[in-house]
Amino acid sequence: MSSHTQPQPAPKPLLEVDNVTLTFRGIAALLGVGFQVQEGQIASLIGPNGAGKTSMLNCISGRYHPDEGAIRLGGASLLEKKAHQRTHDGLSRTFQNIALFKGLSVLDNLMVGRHGRLNYGLLASMFYLGKARRMEDEHRRRVEDIIDFLGLSPFRHHAAGRLPYGVQKRVELGRALAAEPRLILLDEPMAGMNLEETEDMARYILDINEEWGCTVLLVEHDMGVVMDLSDHIIVLDFGQVLASGTPAEISENIDVVAAYLGSDAAYAGR
Repeated sequence: MSSHTQPQPAPKPLLEVDNVTLTFRGIAALLGVGFQVQEGQIASLIGPNGAGKTSMLNCISGRYHPDEGAIRLGGASLLEKKAHQRTHDGLSRTFQNIALFKGLSVLDNLMVGRHGRLNYGLLASMFYLGKARRMEDEHRRRVEDIIDFLGLSPFRHHAAGRLPYGVQKRVELGRALAAEPRLILLDEPMAGMNLEETEDMARYILDINEEWGCTVLLVEHDMGVVMDLSDHIIVLDFGQVLASGTPAEISENIDVVAAYLGSDAAYAGR
């Protein structure tokens, strides 16, 4: 019997974006974009304003449909699926502009995030029969775990729209987490936050990844946060991939420095 061990197959990426092009009235927002996110990673999508970052998240989540290319989650194509079907397959997201149900309580907003996990029929729900009751209890337990995890207990019954901005951002993160995603898309989760709120959110993202087992794709302008959190970084510029690699590789990439600071600053540092 051979003493040689068989080589382990390379891990398959959780998210594959292949040659994605998106145009609006003939103007390309994305042009041949391709990248991968490995399962278990925190990956960041960065670039100057207008680079196409949110457009890319919108293509992944189903808000936009690209003109060309392929997007796969766990090897299965997403492009034929509606947004709610993508949620059922393990995808969830937050938005750059908070999109909570402002008149609903924190608890009810998080329960909305469980909607894609409901699988009992109309009759059971109308009469609150056994399966519906058991599942409702299960959903409530999951939501209570999230409330505790994100420090939202004091706000459980408060209307979401009346909460401080930083707390609303946490509620939106919680609603995305309530869907039990394999991949969570975070669109500028630290935008508008003070230093303390930013540090708290960074810790929550790390814990979501490490303790809750979520792969994360993050769009964020705070480069300190990106460099601290990310395993892998993809840089977009004018709708195309300019570079990708580890934080160390990206921080030393002349093209990336030029895109952010101008070519003079980049070459002055050589």
